[in-house]
Amino acid sequence: MLRTKALVGAVSFTVALAVPWWSFSPATSPAPAPAAGAAADHGATHDDDPSPASPGTSAGDQEAQDWKSMDEMMAKRDKSFPAKTEGRGAQVIKPKILEDGTKRFTLTAKPVKWEVEPGKVVDAMSYNGMVPGPTLRVDVGDKVEVVLKNKLPQSTVIHWHGIPIENAMDGVANITQDPVPPDDTFTYKIKAERASVGWYHSHHNGTEQVSNGLWGAFLIGDMPLPDKIKADHEIPMQLQDAGSIGLSLNGKSFPATEPIRVRKGESVLIHYVNAGTMAHPMHLHGLDQLVVAKDGFPLKEPYKADTVNVAPGERYSVLVKADRAGKWAFHCHIFPHSEGKSGMFGMFTEMVVS
Repeated sequence: MLRTKALVGAVSFTVALAVPWWSFSPATSPAPAPAAGAAADHGATHDDDPSPASPGTSAGDQEAQDWKSMDEMMAKRDKSFPAKTEGRGAQVIKPKILEDGTKRFTLTAKPVKWEVEPGKVVDAMSYNGMVPGPTLRVDVGDKVEVVLKNKLPQSTVIHWHGIPIENAMDGVANITQDPVPPDDTFTYKIKAERASVGWYHSHHNGTEQVSNGLWGAFLIGDMPLPDKIKADHEIPMQLQDAGSIGLSLNGKSFPATEPIRVRKGESVLIHYVNAGTMAHPMHLHGLDQLVVAKDGFPLKEPYKADTVNVAPGERYSVLVKADRAGKWAFHCHIFPHSEGKSGMFGMFTEMVVS
């Protein structure tokens, strides 16, 4: 008897395994009837829809409301460009000229409330109260001093990225120098040996300090351009994607990014500086970018591109001939960095050719 029961059980189990679970479709079982008076389900609404469908609203009506609302929201944001905010980063500052001709700059690292876009004010770290820090410009052959004054609640240093320098002045905490504690100073001495497109940034707790604002551009001499072209405008475009500053161009997010305004026929030299944590393919509509230098080194054979991919730490110099009038979109081509259902944001600006 026990052997018979065991055999029957084994056969039943084998049959159960042989019948696939997906053969039991919902159609084989009656669905529960909807409650009396319940409205038909027209499908779930998006999480960011302005409002749920009203009882009795058709799917078509709701979809119309959705796209119209989205278009209105996008237009309101996009057409607010360029929006005004407090503070402007990357401003060129003039040095103090010492008796021996040395050019001395003072960079004060300190906390700041920084308005990244209208109404979005973040706790940032700054040099001289701006993000990015001041743009330093000198000539080849200059003797340069940069006095770091630390007014942060933590130690810091300054590294001179892409600038030929003596090892003791390289600015890497605990490698070439002790970190500079709060309320202390340190003077960096630099000989401007060659034309360079460099930048400077903290190399102490860099994940926090750089992403929150401690970086800036350092330009030495003039970039040689093809056919001895003289650029009418020279603009560092500094990219960030992390920390309190987030997705931004020169410390601002769209619609507070600054447009590049030029006249038709003018030339613009743009230095991309990636201070962020990921690569950004920078795309300019309508106008060619002639890539003339990489990391400050002039290219023997410049090349044209409409999209230039800039990795962290890299600098690319591009020459743009403004030969077509119009408002040309200028943005990182990773769409989650520049455009969404609320409109443009982050790493987006315009080149306006009039």
